Amino acid sequence: MKLIEIEPGRFRIDKPRPQPKRSDLPLPYVISDIMPPTEQVDGKFYESKRAFRAVGRANGLTEVGTEKLKPKTRGTSDPAMKQARRDTLAKALAKHRAGQRP
Repeated sequence: MKLIEIEPGRFRIDKPRPQPKRSDLPLPYVISDIMPPTEQVDGKFYESKRAFRAVGRANGLTEVGTEKLKPKTRGTSDPAMKQARRDTLAKALAKHRAGQRP
């Protein structure tokens, strides 16, 4: 058993380690700006995603899937809704205690 010093005072057993998985490609995958010619609302064809989006934004359009959504508020977090729920439960409990059954 052979030990390897990994830092001063720390050792580990030297055992065969698998090589990390590497791609045969020379570079990592990059999303291209090029797209097939696509017509925008101004009647022109664009091959650049950046230009296509810029024209859409300039005309007030929203690209589906990239819009910023407003955070949703839970209906139960509204104070008026909470109070209405408490009042309804108190009323039902009072009827039950009074002997009224469905």
